Amino acid sequence: MIDKLEYFIALARQRHFAKAAEECGISQPTLSAAIRQLEEQLGVSLVVRGSRFQGLTPEGQRVLEWARRIVGDARTMRQEMQAARKGLSGHIRLAAIPTALAMVQDITAPFQEKHPDVTISVASCTSLQVLSLLENLEIDAGITYLENEPLGRVTSVPLHAERYHLITARNSRYSDRESVTWKEVADLRLCLLTPDMQNRRIINQHFAEAGVTVRPTLESNSMIVLFSHLRSGRWASIMPLNAAKSFGFPEEVIAIPIREPDTYHVVGLIATHREPYTPLVSALLHEARILSEKLAFDR
Repeated sequence: MIDKLEYFIALARQRHFAKAAEECGISQPTLSAAIRQLEEQLGVSLVVRGSRFQGLTPEGQRVLEWARRIVGDARTMRQEMQAARKGLSGHIRLAAIPTALAMVQDITAPFQEKHPDVTISVASCTSLQVLSLLENLEIDAGITYLENEPLGRVTSVPLHAERYHLITARNSRYSDRESVTWKEVADLRLCLLTPDMQNRRIINQHFAEAGVTVRPTLESNSMIVLFSHLRSGRWASIMPLNAAKSFGFPEEVIAIPIREPDTYHVVGLIATHREPYTPLVSALLHEARILSEKLAFDR
């Protein structure tokens, strides 16, 4: 039954029988047969069938919720028994928004030092992708904004507060100022993250509050791309100071606080709320809480 539920989750995620079968490492006929057997066992149709996958039935949507819960619990049980036999080991999957990537090592480094038999993977994603991956059991935890957009039923640990700065070339416009306003920044040649990023939606919101609309001349979903263009001296950008510092500040680049409004946005670790947590997630949450207390969550 567990295997069939895992196949069903993969099908709901991929929305394509062949791709779901490939993800699960089985043939398409095997996956199709497993889904039909699951339907027979439950006595309901789960998939709207046609020449191709057309979605889940209402019953299928409800079963998907149960499947995620049951598969998640089964994974927790397996990990707990494995940890009881030979200590904490395995693989933990993280996803983080681009502006938080620089601080991921503040958690993963001490975590890995305590649990050397655990391997870690980290993906860069939008805030919405982090939530989707978490819901679909594709990651174990995420680092994202804890405010502004609904997170659903998750456990969260606040880690730091993003404050926005104008990152610009020395000797450029406003470079002699101790602070600038959002309205002033809107007139600059800007490179910003793409609109699908929550960071960009937050920035747009602050510009709207200042009564201006921003039209950046360059957009990217990569902080590295933005910073490389900053170094050319032709662009300015808006970044959380901690993210900008992670690239190292060359002599020609400076950071200026943005005021009016002077705001912050909380970033933290999130994991699907469940009791008990998997041993890996439990250990990761413990490490996040240590970091949160160490930083005293200075807003």
